[in-house]
Amino acid sequence: MSVVEPGAPDDLASGVRADFRSAYGHAATVVGRAPGRVNLIGEHTDYNAGLCLPLALPHATYAALARRDDGRVRIASRQAAEPWEGSVDALGAGSVSGWASYAAGVLWALREAGQDVPGVDVFIDSTVPLGAGLSSSAALECSVAVALTDLLGLDPTPRVRRELVAACMRAETEVAGAPTGGMDQTVSMLAEAGAALLIDFEDHSTRAVPLAPEDAGLALLVTDTRVSHALVDGGYASRRQDCEAAADQLGVASLRHADLAAVEGLGDERVRRRARHVVTEIQRVRESVAAIEAADWQELGRQFLASHVSMREDFEISCAELDTVVQTAVEAGAVGARMTGGGFGGSAISLVPLDRLDAVMRAVDTAFVAAGHRPPAHLRAEPSAAADVVAGGRPDPDTT
Repeated sequence: MSVVEPGAPDDLASGVRADFRSAYGHAATVVGRAPGRVNLIGEHTDYNAGLCLPLALPHATYAALARRDDGRVRIASRQAAEPWEGSVDALGAGSVSGWASYAAGVLWALREAGQDVPGVDVFIDSTVPLGAGLSSSAALECSVAVALTDLLGLDPTPRVRRELVAACMRAETEVAGAPTGGMDQTVSMLAEAGAALLIDFEDHSTRAVPLAPEDAGLALLVTDTRVSHALVDGGYASRRQDCEAAADQLGVASLRHADLAAVEGLGDERVRRRARHVVTEIQRVRESVAAIEAADWQELGRQFLASHVSMREDFEISCAELDTVVQTAVEAGAVGARMTGGGFGGSAISLVPLDRLDAVMRAVDTAFVAAGHRPPAHLRAEPSAAADVVAGGRPDPDTT
């Protein structure tokens, strides 16, 4: 079994500082840490002004930064072969491509918001699996954002954190070119340890929902199918367009206000199915929150399974590997399972009795081999804290 461990934060912070010095020949001033996320339920509801229920993972991205006096920006990563370099005055859409656009986009967005962003050196390291639908892009953005906020001497108040969410969303949408709805950046910036985060995208309010399945002898298991997931691919954008078309045909501002009976009357069969998923998924979020608060884990498992069927049949964003995880996990003892994230690959999440955890992972691995799929990877989803400057993130005492 391949199990992805989150790593010790202090060790990872020390490692990224060492990599920074090796890359640039001087010390980092600050290290920001931001978590990846897994969405318990509420898929493709964010850009429909709906509800979703993500949690922050212990797996995180670390960004080491130091100010420059010449207006240059240099960005490198342990996970990327090619660094990027340019001018802080020339950032924005079309100026940066690939992975570096997520980091550079944050610098641009904060400048656009009126912050005096200087040239900087940036070095990135991460334990968030790439392309797994676990928001590695938002973790990258938010780690840079919190580090830069510290570099600029700003106090990360709740208001500032919400401003950083907006900046990171602009970075991903306008510079990286991914049509994000904002769930990923919101949970990375606002999560609380030991809780999922209920997000209402109509008014952008949030509420922590205490989440402790281990008290009932259960664990949340994430399985990365290793099928590449990218929000800049056309499938995500086309689903969003279908949802907007449905809302327009129904005469509502968003599908948050759509009635299921009215949805069933839509003439276009594909648009009807897309809208049906969103309307029923928003209701599943409500029922999942109620199940968690009542410690009714069997009901949460039922909501997981209903969500997966909806995404497979109505939204058509599952794939053979995701379906294999869900079916196999349940057959091996999971209480419920569903694909999670934007779809077209990525990960599934299962609610599993602790005494069946290894058995479920082995069963999924075996099923993947039998189906000829690439071996998957697994990780434990334990509700973790939001992005922040890590301990020890002050200037390196050794500046020689």
